[in-house]
Amino acid sequence: MKTTEFDYHLPPERIAQTPIEPRHASRLLVLDRLSGAMQHSTFWQITDFLRPNDLLVINQTRVIPARLAAHKLSGGKAEVLLLKRLDERTWEALVGGTRLTKGKQVQIDGGPQCEIIEVLDGARRIVRFPEAIDTQLDQLGEMPLPPYIHEHLQNPERYQTVYARESGSAAAPTAGLHFTPELMQRLDDRGVKFTALTLHVGLDTFAPVTEDTVEEHIIHTEWCELTPAAAGQIRAAKARGGRVIAVGTTSVRTLESAAGAAKLEDIVAPISGPTDLYILPGYQFKVVDAIITNFHLPKSTLLMLVSAFAGKDNILTAYAEAVRREYRFYSFGDAMFLQ
Repeated sequence: MKTTEFDYHLPPERIAQTPIEPRHASRLLVLDRLSGAMQHSTFWQITDFLRPNDLLVINQTRVIPARLAAHKLSGGKAEVLLLKRLDERTWEALVGGTRLTKGKQVQIDGGPQCEIIEVLDGARRIVRFPEAIDTQLDQLGEMPLPPYIHEHLQNPERYQTVYARESGSAAAPTAGLHFTPELMQRLDDRGVKFTALTLHVGLDTFAPVTEDTVEEHIIHTEWCELTPAAAGQIRAAKARGGRVIAVGTTSVRTLESAAGAAKLEDIVAPISGPTDLYILPGYQFKVVDAIITNFHLPKSTLLMLVSAFAGKDNILTAYAEAVRREYRFYSFGDAMFLQ
């Protein structure tokens, strides 16, 4: 498949720069993946499209304030954006600044020095701190908003889901940003269940595919976990006739990775570790029955994933309609329900 098949035009003014209040006031485009029929609603009214015994699978990862202002020991400015913790003191990071090669030291403003111990592609580096830095990040770091958001975020918690628990992400699982405690209680009152998994989101999630054909692209690896208890809830939901609804593409990747590790009769298996599952059109979904998601970047692996689920033509038609109706796109934008 050609990467250009997953391109579309988005006017810059359609990229949401600030979150809407309250969270559940965002708009919702509901797409029937079999017929291509669309309905337009609000996220608060997602209750109209969910049924008792449905199971919403949420990603409880928490974004770390991973953008660290820094300077070179020679005095020039630098920046360290932590992507993935490799061990207690070692991280994969994006390091901004000139001539930052192996062995160079970078001084974090107000914090410790770190040493570049390996040079990867582009600005990627492996850096090592003299001690664990996790507990200092709230004081030293800023929230790593995607590059297409140019407005200052007044409240950093607005880039976290209300159910974020497990720190480790470089970006938010944005489909979950629409949920509020009030909406979750409303769903619970109607017999809709919740269970949680964890996938720590990397910035590669947002990167466009640059290869000519999508099959040439090497998918990013992200750490995920589905516990035995959550796996049991998924099996129970299927047994009672409920749908397993992934909240976000991160939940999709984790659930389908867990399904790939399971015996057929078990539906999913508990997993904990890296996943490099690359979902393209033609993929046969094993456990996910519906998806709540945001609108994704052109030529991104996430757009390919939702195209695999709902059909590329359906998705691109829905995106064109969303642009026409002035939906808000990307991380702080509106939502889709693919069923």
